[in-house]
Amino acid sequence: MDEDAVRDRLRTVEDPELGEDIVSLGLVNELSVEGDEVDIDLALGAPYSPTETDIAGEIRELLLEEGLEPNLSASIPDRDSGGDEQVLPGVKNVIAVASGKGGVGKSTVATNLAAGLSQLGAQVGLFDADVYGPNVPRMFDADEPPMATEDETLVPPEKYGVKLMSMAFLTGEDDPVIWRGPMVHKVITQLTEDVEWGNLDYLIVDLPPGTGDTQLTMLQTMPVTGAVIVTTPQDVALDDARKGLEMFAKHDTVVLGIAENMSTFACPDCGGEHDIFGSGGGEEFAETHSMPFLGSIPLDPTVREGGDGGEPTVISDNGETGDAFRTITENVANNTGIVHRRGASQPSGTGTRVSEQ
Repeated sequence: MDEDAVRDRLRTVEDPELGEDIVSLGLVNELSVEGDEVDIDLALGAPYSPTETDIAGEIRELLLEEGLEPNLSASIPDRDSGGDEQVLPGVKNVIAVASGKGGVGKSTVATNLAAGLSQLGAQVGLFDADVYGPNVPRMFDADEPPMATEDETLVPPEKYGVKLMSMAFLTGEDDPVIWRGPMVHKVITQLTEDVEWGNLDYLIVDLPPGTGDTQLTMLQTMPVTGAVIVTTPQDVALDDARKGLEMFAKHDTVVLGIAENMSTFACPDCGGEHDIFGSGGGEEFAETHSMPFLGSIPLDPTVREGGDGGEPTVISDNGETGDAFRTITENVANNTGIVHRRGASQPSGTGTRVSEQ
């Protein structure tokens, strides 16, 4: 079977989210045939996402049925040709986790997203950019500080397969961070460029709440793939979530979707369900703004226990709440893939949001 014949066979493999076959979409970067071996480089940019894993699996199965041995690789040409001078050259995807206001569980979602991606098999880092209230070390039960190299760069500690960096490692446990904007800009830049992140599939960035200096610095400094906005169902939180949405839109940053935290509480004593913070507000917000809805996380004491105890719920819980975090993790990974595959198929196109699924 020659290259043209293999390419024709690949036209039967459809991208389920973009709705066309991978050849027509331009997702086959390179293809070569030598004997019974087929080398294919695909424009897939979200490692271990369920959709891209399925696409690769279908290609392997298709070629094996033809008696061929597939060797698959993945690259995004524009992204992977930046050279060593680019910021975070070894990081494939930077995912910002944001909220318009505090108290909605943004850090909880960020820690569980990072741990969940690691559980899928990805190489993951978590950057706690909430310089005024860093909580990631406690939520990962990580008290080992970063090591310094001879070049005065920092090697982040690792827990649950996630590389961690936080201001909490660099200040006293009870020391408040009282800084003005220029100091915030400097430390965010240093913790971006002077940390040995290595090769990562995903770097999750836990932003502070609001739309201030830290968020602007991060958007100006890092090559952000997309953002996740966390809210609760109540109107007050949703009002502030709109501000976050507009901030990312003004900076041409793709919003991967809306995650709703603290939804229905299932009472263990009475057996009833209670909508303490309202019901369905996050999903309605996503629908109104034509955004993907990533999923709802129940109001569950195990989430608080996991955060305080340093073991993310996505790892420790096999029930409904753990499943909720796993669903959000998979949806974030899948939507990250959509961003890259859509960019590869429409290289001149731009946008600030993933279409509602």
